[in-house]
Amino acid sequence: MLELNDLRVHRGGRVILGLDQLCLATDELTVILGHNGSGKSTLMKVLARQLAADEGQIQLKGQPLQSFSQRDLAREVAFLPQQLPVVSGMRVCELVLQGRFPWRGWLSRMTPQDQRIAEQAMAQTDVLRYADHMLDVLSGGERQRAWVAMLLAQQSPLLLLDEPTSALDLSHQYELMSLLYRLNREAGRGVVVILHDINLAMRYADRILALKQGEVAFDGFPEQLLCERTLSSLYDIDIRLCAHPDRDEMLAVVA
Repeated sequence: MLELNDLRVHRGGRVILGLDQLCLATDELTVILGHNGSGKSTLMKVLARQLAADEGQIQLKGQPLQSFSQRDLAREVAFLPQQLPVVSGMRVCELVLQGRFPWRGWLSRMTPQDQRIAEQAMAQTDVLRYADHMLDVLSGGERQRAWVAMLLAQQSPLLLLDEPTSALDLSHQYELMSLLYRLNREAGRGVVVILHDINLAMRYADRILALKQGEVAFDGFPEQLLCERTLSSLYDIDIRLCAHPDRDEMLAVVA
């Protein structure tokens, strides 16, 4: 469990993220929604300890987040930022193997087991065929999947992903969310992911957390968000719900 209490992040004299109390289960698939500037990425960076809150406390498994060493935290939490680091002169397999460093250290040699874990992660994200390719020559979507493979190779029980579908085409967006869903259900990996696609969130999330102006505007099950008034208020745009032509589910569309 991730527990946040009286959390505040200030910028330019104003509170850009303010959460009195929030608990995130580390065994569920939680989707964070919200318009640009709502505080989604700020929250994710705070959870990943990439950004220090100005006020408040965060606990992971009952321990203060700041009490974990960087290596111990990496064994518990794997984080994929929205803006991926620029990496040149590196092959895909080399990038993915970096996910094993929390377990082996920077000076230890990779074992055959590490190689197998990396290959499995590349296969799961459909980049195994690019294992020996340089990252520079891949498309944006292919690079995104290579970074997700590195995250999977890290084998941390909790995955934090900031807009991992942003550079993916539609089919790979659903493939990636299906993969994260399977990892949650079959391997018990907790997932907290920022998405912009409401319908994608509705299909895969156990819980949806929606932010607006740095505060929680909605927190509940996906079916509870199926309200035109709630969705329209969240995004400040007229949103309508319609029945999926082939599936027993509702779709959110801009009116």
